[in-house]
Amino acid sequence: MLERLGIITPAVHLKEAAILEVKDVSVRYNGTMALEGVSFRLSVGERVAVVGPNGAGKSTLFKVIAGVLPPTTGEVRIAGCTPETHICIAYIPQRSEVDWSFPVTVEDVVMMGRYGKLGVLRRPGRRDREIVRTCLETVGLAELAKRQIGELSGGQQQRMFIARALAQEARLMLMDEPLSGLDVTSQERILALLDELRAQGVTILMAIHDLGQASAYFDRVMLLKGRVLGFGRPEEVFTPENLARAYGGNLRLVETPEGLMVLSDTCCSGGIYAGRH
Repeated sequence: MLERLGIITPAVHLKEAAILEVKDVSVRYNGTMALEGVSFRLSVGERVAVVGPNGAGKSTLFKVIAGVLPPTTGEVRIAGCTPETHICIAYIPQRSEVDWSFPVTVEDVVMMGRYGKLGVLRRPGRRDREIVRTCLETVGLAELAKRQIGELSGGQQQRMFIARALAQEARLMLMDEPLSGLDVTSQERILALLDELRAQGVTILMAIHDLGQASAYFDRVMLLKGRVLGFGRPEEVFTPENLARAYGGNLRLVETPEGLMVLSDTCCSGGIYAGRH
């Protein structure tokens, strides 16, 4: 009854439990296996990049962790409990999944991050408005608070969602390809926010295409293609053998003085992207 009213008792975080533990998760769609036997654990404050070709199951994995999609087999635990009992998970979907014509402002969207703590029977108070303002300042959008969300640039839209996650006081943030389609400056601004999130104890799992960025900005990387092909430090995972298994004939590896250059035409925005490691 309380859940139907929007009054959700937050799950207790078990101190001895990992912030995220995925145990032998498989997902089957219409007879096709999208994920198979995926298992891993994350520690508090870690930044992990999930990389792999289009159709590798990255979005499916994020939806399972967020509790949006039930796994066919296996289980997900957030600090020892199931995802459905948590309000500390922030899921930032791909921009293509959002209706940008919806008549809400930037401030409205960020305030939505407070609703899990308020419930439907309470209105936002002064403290909630102060938190929203602080979060907008943190991501550099305070001056755009009253702007309709469709009027923002792609980078601003992603920073708005990060502000919402901060307002939510999220402990685990799932970011599904937040850099796709953005110019270099916008990508760098979002990547720069990762340090702010770490300082606040937020654990980040981000789907990303650029292997160079995955190596430079993340503690560990996961190479995914339906199943986990590698999980660990970038230099351990991004071996020629692993990358060939993931990308097959769409991949070229070129040795340079700076390291191994990866050339691929699988980027969702078209063309060729490169990553060094």
